[in-house]
Amino acid sequence: MKPKRTLGTPHLLGIVWPFIAVVLFQVLLGCMSLYMLSAVRGYVAGESLWSKGQKDAIYFLSLYADNRDPATYAQYQQAIRVPQGGHKLRVALDQPEPDMQAAREGILQGGNRPEDVYGLIWLYQNFRHFSYLEKAIAKWSVGDAYLDKLDSLAQEIHRQVSTNQVSEADVAQWRAQIYAINDAVTPAAKAFSDALGEASRFILKLLVAVNLAVALGLICLALMRTHKILVQSRVFAQALQLEKERAQITLESIGDGVISTDVDGAITYMNPAAERLTHWQSEQARGVPLGALFKILDDNRPDEGFKLIDHVLSGQLGSNNENSRFIQRMDGSTVAVTLSGAPILHAGKLSGAVLVLHDMTQERQYIANLSWQATHDALTGLANRREFEYRLELVLQNLARQQGRHALMFLDLDQFKLVNDTCGHAAGDELLRHICALLQSGLREGDTLARLGGDEFGILLENCPADVAEKIAEGLRHAVQSLHFAWKGRPFLNTISIDLVHIHELPITLEGCMRAADMACYMAKEKGRNRVQVYHEDDSELSMRFGEMNWVQRLHVALEENRFCLYSQAIVPLGHVEEHSGHIEILLRLHDENERMIMPDHFIPAAERYGLMPLIDRWVVENVFKIISECTAKHPGRPMEMCAINLSGTTIGDDEFLAFLHEQFECYGVSPGQICFEITETSAIANLGSAIRFINDLKALGCRFSLDDFCAGMSSFAYLKHLPVDFLKIDGSFVRDMLDDPINRAMVEVINHIGHVMGKRTIAEFVESSHIEQALVEIGVDYAQGYAVERPHVLTCDSLWCRPKRPAPLALKSPGTLR
Repeated sequence: MKPKRTLGTPHLLGIVWPFIAVVLFQVLLGCMSLYMLSAVRGYVAGESLWSKGQKDAIYFLSLYADNRDPATYAQYQQAIRVPQGGHKLRVALDQPEPDMQAAREGILQGGNRPEDVYGLIWLYQNFRHFSYLEKAIAKWSVGDAYLDKLDSLAQEIHRQVSTNQVSEADVAQWRAQIYAINDAVTPAAKAFSDALGEASRFILKLLVAVNLAVALGLICLALMRTHKILVQSRVFAQALQLEKERAQITLESIGDGVISTDVDGAITYMNPAAERLTHWQSEQARGVPLGALFKILDDNRPDEGFKLIDHVLSGQLGSNNENSRFIQRMDGSTVAVTLSGAPILHAGKLSGAVLVLHDMTQERQYIANLSWQATHDALTGLANRREFEYRLELVLQNLARQQGRHALMFLDLDQFKLVNDTCGHAAGDELLRHICALLQSGLREGDTLARLGGDEFGILLENCPADVAEKIAEGLRHAVQSLHFAWKGRPFLNTISIDLVHIHELPITLEGCMRAADMACYMAKEKGRNRVQVYHEDDSELSMRFGEMNWVQRLHVALEENRFCLYSQAIVPLGHVEEHSGHIEILLRLHDENERMIMPDHFIPAAERYGLMPLIDRWVVENVFKIISECTAKHPGRPMEMCAINLSGTTIGDDEFLAFLHEQFECYGVSPGQICFEITETSAIANLGSAIRFINDLKALGCRFSLDDFCAGMSSFAYLKHLPVDFLKIDGSFVRDMLDDPINRAMVEVINHIGHVMGKRTIAEFVESSHIEQALVEIGVDYAQGYAVERPHVLTCDSLWCRPKRPAPLALKSPGTLR
């Protein structure tokens, strides 16, 4: 599709060039016509001279025959030269190669003026065969033939006269010949004159007709061009009107007020938006000074309204937020606007100004709403966490300048999830609104209540003694407990866990306050909920929780930076067990920020409490499988030890982790028979149903299972028959002291016996001497693991290859921690 042509500004030359061309062409045609007429006139004049010369020559020759006076003969010669010149011209131009010099001499000899030379030659050369000229030239040639005879007779007469041998008979004969030539040449001369006259008249008529035709054609061309110019002017006028209407519609439809003025600041136009903003009508305001429309309210520049036009004309009023002002209208009302304007220039000269007023009412409302939304909770209308922390920060800053006693409370609804799960979020939202109203009624004026997220609230009690703060906290707890909330006839018992942190001395930070309150609230929930937990710095239990919370961030960073590492420790068969049926346990270590080795018992409790163990277990499984795959690729077919991987109780109840294991087996091509998963006795029994499903699913693939720390925490024999594990790991607390404590030795014997009765093999942990190993052989324990067997070392391919038969164990002097 062709783009629409845009009308451009017409140029003067583009308009007048056809007329200039018409004039130039008419002038050229006129010049050519005059030139041709001049040439024809030259031929007509030449014919007159030719005829006169011919007559004079006959006359003087006849007179010379009578008086034989040399002077008369000279007059004859002078007369005959004129027609001879014409003859010379015709002969010179009729040659195949025209002799221009001879032609010019003939013309001058014939008596024509020098300025007619080129015209005569041009006309003869270009119109020689034109019918009328051709006829005239033919008559001209006939006359020239008779004149040649006359000149021959003249020369004969002159020769005889010169010899004085002239008789009367000769003279009579000469006279008779002269009269005969005259009688013959006269009709030819007359025909020549008539033909030339007819040719000149025809050429004149032709030139007139051509000039008229050309003039008519040029007039038509001029009319067409004038019509086109008129059409273009109408198109330009229509386009200008269209643009004007479009600009008018645009100005009327935009939401910003537009005011235009002349150079003196008088109003020339206002769009409807400007009428609404200023409460002036456009007709009413036309001609009114700009400063009279409204008054700009600015205490710093009270005369701004009268200088506004000067600012616009000088280009000082750009579009930016600095020009946001309140204007007072004619009825006294005010409105916030942003002013911007620019001068109007025409041909480089100032012709007026345009001022744009943007209504800022909605923007200011939006800003106010956004400011409120940024600092308040949409559901309850309370301050949000950001605003709460800001106010707490102000309190701490004031505490640095002036002593005082303040209190910070965190409140967490107990079992709030039950309401959402059973009755939906609408019920939960309604309960939150009731709780907020209840809490607000139990606070002093000036205290801050904020919703920190979900069912968590924060309260800041400024200038509040410790006993009053604790009394308020207990009153809030009791008020929530007394709330009777029912949804669609279903009642709910509501309780709340509250922590209380006293703020009365520095140094203390915002982060420290929030963490202390959060931990105290967590402790309140752990201790049974529906209680107030007051934070004390010397609380050892809270200190331990602080340590665990620090580990949460450190473990996240360690996973991101891949700072975990894998170790292995052999589990070897004892006595009667086949030689190459041992395996290894995969152990986890952590390199901290300073590259120090951290043992699992330092970070595993925090990871289990705060739900990080599934992530860590995934890391362990993926990296163990990757090492096995790489070692298999290096030495295909070489036998490998079975790898025992520890899993947490949270992980074995996670269906997504089970799917993850299936993906890893397929991804790395690891044989399930090469993997043994170790789960602790406490986690297995706490999640018995999930543990059984988890074990059965993986055992169907070929994996094996080991029950770790057996008999360490509870009486497990009743559950053991329900857990399809392959190995029982006797807790190391029994094994370590079995040589000195008969009860521990009896426990090892009982566990080993029951395990064998159930068809499971037993593994003794913490085997730290050859004497303990020998005692285990005597009892009949199947496998041993500990420093007496092998110290933990970094997991490599060498750790995975099947080992030869182990030599007799040596006693170890320095027992250490196994995991």
